[in-house]
Amino acid sequence: VQLVESGGGLVQAGGSLRLACAASGSTSDINAMGWFRQAPGKEREEISCISSIDGSTYYTNSGKGRFTISRDYAKNTVYLQMNSLKPEDTAVYYCAAEEDPDCGDEFTYWGQGTQVTVSS
Repeated sequence: VQLVESGGGLVQAGGSLRLACAASGSTSDINAMGWFRQAPGKEREEISCISSIDGSTYYTNSGKGRFTISRDYAKNTVYLQMNSLKPEDTAVYYCAAEEDPDCGDEFTYWGQGTQVTVSS
């Protein structure tokens, strides 16, 4: 399984970005998918996850309210729409996938990350 993120870049505070994560390879092995981020000098943190059971979505405090996760099964792609971006959202954003159909903490597959920089 390969996960490739895209859509990162430089944006002004208050702006929006939509990240995409395209899965390829043995995509039948992946079920729940999530987004994480890691800012310089900080630990990686989870933002959101989408279940493959019924499409239920979960958000941590980092993603709640401004970010929306979605999934297109036909394209094997998961998205993260980010609105009202703040400088503290600056980080490398990663997508990840679990073999488990429900969101948990066993993310086996990881993308290489995409940089998001929010200027003030």
